Amino acid sequence: MKRYSAFAVVREALSYHMGWERAWASPEPKKKYDAIIIGAGGHGLATAYYLGKNHGIKNVAVLEKGWLGGGNTGRNTTIIRSNYLQDASAALYEKARSLYETMSQDLNYNVMFSPRGVIMLAQTEHEVRGYKRTAQANALQGVTTEFISPQRVKEIVPIINLDGPRYPVLGGLWQARGGTARHDAVAWGYARACSAMGMDVIQKCEVTSIRQEGGKVVGVSTNRGDIACDKLGIVVAGHSGHVADMAGFRLPIESVSLQALVSEPIKPCMDCVVMANTVHGYMSQSDKGEMVIGGGADGYNNYTQRGSFHHAEETVRALCETFPMVSRLKMLRQWGGIVDMTGDRSPILSKAPLDGVFINCGWGTGGFKAIPGSGWGFAELMARGYSPLTEQFGLDRFKEGRFIDESVAAGVAH
Repeated sequence: MKRYSAFAVVREALSYHMGWERAWASPEPKKKYDAIIIGAGGHGLATAYYLGKNHGIKNVAVLEKGWLGGGNTGRNTTIIRSNYLQDASAALYEKARSLYETMSQDLNYNVMFSPRGVIMLAQTEHEVRGYKRTAQANALQGVTTEFISPQRVKEIVPIINLDGPRYPVLGGLWQARGGTARHDAVAWGYARACSAMGMDVIQKCEVTSIRQEGGKVVGVSTNRGDIACDKLGIVVAGHSGHVADMAGFRLPIESVSLQALVSEPIKPCMDCVVMANTVHGYMSQSDKGEMVIGGGADGYNNYTQRGSFHHAEETVRALCETFPMVSRLKMLRQWGGIVDMTGDRSPILSKAPLDGVFINCGWGTGGFKAIPGSGWGFAELMARGYSPLTEQFGLDRFKEGRFIDESVAAGVAH
């Protein structure tokens, strides 16, 4: 793999940029791999990358039924934060946030990580108490956050209206090292690095069944033939229940659509991420000037990548009260992603009932921020059978009533 650099750009310019190679190869599937990952989104590609980098397992295939990064990885609002209340959550998301800081250098690919800071607004007395508690918990966990006053919020976000007609701003939980990254670039960077290690990233390869013998996985059947493997990782987000059914087990999840939208591009006016959980809206400004706006998940199970109008309307109406200037903007485009929700709004990173199968799912509406941490821990689980990052996120917690309840702790699953 040729390294990207300023010198490479100059060198290729001399030949009219005709010497650039493909970022990743498009091989035909081999008959057998040491490990197969189903799903070439951020989590699946990160798992493959850390299998090779950390554990030396490089005979790996990543199978994708569509195109690389075409699922939730390319359909989110790119928020990165780690200010969670529960210890297990904070450890996993802080690992991810720290890996994002060096990802561009590690992958030799610019993922445009921007540690611009994240504010979670407190707009009720309940939220004030909750966020002060979270700030104290974060201090014990080694996660740097602080509860800030309304005046400090106004200094950071001058366009905000502190005295909204429904919900005034009473303060906020501020994580200065949170931020955003380019979602597509994260997937492309991992894919390029995996391909450079000799792994096969195979697009347009849909898994149709999971083959097993004697209670152990032996491979998968696809629309491009049978492929054998010793270990199988399922990392398919909203379709996790469907693929798990192929392996003969059920998951405690439900799939719904989560939607977002962007405005027409405008001049820079906001250089951080603001999340308003009481009205369930969040916003940041992209490098192109668009206001990136996200809202709630649909209240009914579905597999659409479109979303519903009433959610977009409710989100924009609430944000217009908090940021009056956005009322004059036009919507540029809108989309949805299929997210898989667990009862406690925490993910599942676990061995599956079928020997040799591992499941990574249940990230709900906040999977993008966890990609490198998820890949790191899930790769360790697949390679060694145990990972301290994933220990608390097993399937057995639902039998034991040992929930990691971020739905209550965070007020929202982002």
